[in-house]
Amino acid sequence: MIFAAVDIGSNAARLLFANVFEVNEKTYVEKATLVRIPTRLGEDVYSINSISDARADNLIKTLKAFSLLIEVYNPIAYDACATAAMREAVNGLEVLERIRSEVGFNVRLIDGIEEANIIRRTNKIGFEQPDNLTMYIDVGGGSTDISIMNHHEILDVQSFKIGTLRLLKESVKESEWDRLNDLLRKCSRDFGTLNIIGSGGNINKINKLYGDPVSYTLSLEQLKDAYFFLKDFSLEERIDKLGLRPDRADVIVPAAEIFLFIMNIVQADSILVPKIGLADGLVYQLYEKHKKKGENDFE
Repeated sequence: MIFAAVDIGSNAARLLFANVFEVNEKTYVEKATLVRIPTRLGEDVYSINSISDARADNLIKTLKAFSLLIEVYNPIAYDACATAAMREAVNGLEVLERIRSEVGFNVRLIDGIEEANIIRRTNKIGFEQPDNLTMYIDVGGGSTDISIMNHHEILDVQSFKIGTLRLLKESVKESEWDRLNDLLRKCSRDFGTLNIIGSGGNINKINKLYGDPVSYTLSLEQLKDAYFFLKDFSLEERIDKLGLRPDRADVIVPAAEIFLFIMNIVQADSILVPKIGLADGLVYQLYEKHKKKGENDFE
């Protein structure tokens, strides 16, 4: 069954078409097609607190194209969400109204807590140390969202205004780093044994280039090597010599910084990177709703 999800983030807008199926009573979301357009809303929001007309126009054009693709694919259902940049823009609601009237999408604004909850539910990775705590870390352009779990029990979920575009715009407050440090220190009893799961386009790219995409594992040393290697190149060199997309080349280094900050504090020697994200989580939610509706109809 095909479902679709639209994720309007601080760095890019994504349209995911995914197949959903069950194996041994576990639900899996398998990407069919992913379209990613670097709309870069955060470029404006984290500098002038507003989405410029030019970026809003580009976003509208992007979503019109997405709408046509959704019409062609004809998924069972689709959902559209926007995160930090749209949420914090002083004209965010005006832009959402334009989207509704000009594209026909009813875009939901979700906060960092809901985003973390959506992403966490899509994980399908097992652990060698299943009895220890699991920490989910999602790093985006506008926020870092963290969930801490003990088996299926949620111990804490928090969102921090620490993101790659915020770092590039030097708009991260020291108090946010302090809040993040305080949360991490709560897990001190489990330092060195935490199961760490990372999500977001940047950590996925780092794992693909420097880690092990087959086992989804990126060691701390590999992450450090990637960080210092990438940092030694200028933005232009990362594009021309390393072949990174322009909208990835600038944010990949601050993303590595954020993950290193967290992993060093919790003494993690590796991180699992199973290529999950908000769009995958939205698809998973749609499937669960569809399944529940089918069961109710059957009753």
